Amino acid sequence: MGRKRYLVTGGAGFVGSHVVAALLDQDADVVVLDNLSLGHSEAVLPGARLVVGELADRRTVDAVLGDGRWDAVFHFASLSLVGESMKDPFRYLLENGMFGIQLVEACVRHRVPRFVLSSTANLFGTPDCIPIDATARIDPSSPYGESKAMIERALHWAGQLHGLNSACLRYFNAAGADAQGRLGEDHDPETHLIPLAIDAVLGRRPPLAIFGDDYETPDGTCIRDYVHVEDLADAHIRVLQPLDHRSVRYNVGTGRGYSVKEILASVSRIAGRPVPSSVAPRRAGDPAILIASSQSLHADTGWLPSYTDLDRLVQTAYAWRERHPYGYGGIAAPKVAIAS
Repeated sequence: MGRKRYLVTGGAGFVGSHVVAALLDQDADVVVLDNLSLGHSEAVLPGARLVVGELADRRTVDAVLGDGRWDAVFHFASLSLVGESMKDPFRYLLENGMFGIQLVEACVRHRVPRFVLSSTANLFGTPDCIPIDATARIDPSSPYGESKAMIERALHWAGQLHGLNSACLRYFNAAGADAQGRLGEDHDPETHLIPLAIDAVLGRRPPLAIFGDDYETPDGTCIRDYVHVEDLADAHIRVLQPLDHRSVRYNVGTGRGYSVKEILASVSRIAGRPVPSSVAPRRAGDPAILIASSQSLHADTGWLPSYTDLDRLVQTAYAWRERHPYGYGGIAAPKVAIAS
């Protein structure tokens, strides 16, 4: 059979790069397709090949998919800011939704057998119950969530009509960093709570704004599900098993949420000093509690989070940002020229 061969779109981004690392650790042959608008070439570890190109470019996508046999495609390439999608909805529906569907269609034409989508728990809007089960009603609360729902529906029909088995993984907050220090979180602008708190305690940005402290939670601040990025990578790879027989849809979470104040307390413990912060008004549309249930994922694949201690998760993120004050640096992965 030879080495497994995978294409990872958006593999130079935060979660995608950790999946690439996990695949390389399994001695897979990995190709990354990324336009580097949000990702970093330095995040593509040696051993993977980087193709710089656009999903919108059909010729590039066809050239990549036409270059031999593939065991699966992992799709991470995406705009992912909920607030931005509310201001520029059609950009998200086009670049995420339509170009994602275009990729699905190309995979069908090139007879790719399995497709793994990095989806979002934003599909569920304000849920009826917590933790959120994978069978919960789909009701996206933003154009970002809607764009992922569009791809999920396209995958449904690709499976029904063309036999493409797919997995859609829905999760809230990817967090942490590679325990070996090879990879971490480097966004511009940064919008995630943990790196923002770390930068605040390291004096790299102004005090952190806590958006509301009067929610119906134990300490008044919002509670969210945080999944370590290595655990997410493990989940994405494990779902290849059921894809040999059927398509699946899973939510990915630890089953345990943490409040904003609990996150700040963890960062403070690791840094040895308090995170400078102040309370600001609530943001519109922020539910008090969002936690995903991973029961079906565990039942089918045996997946369980290995990072169940908050301080251990935050420590990996802290170590990365402390060592990389300006983000990525070093040698980029070799690029592959694709004729267009």
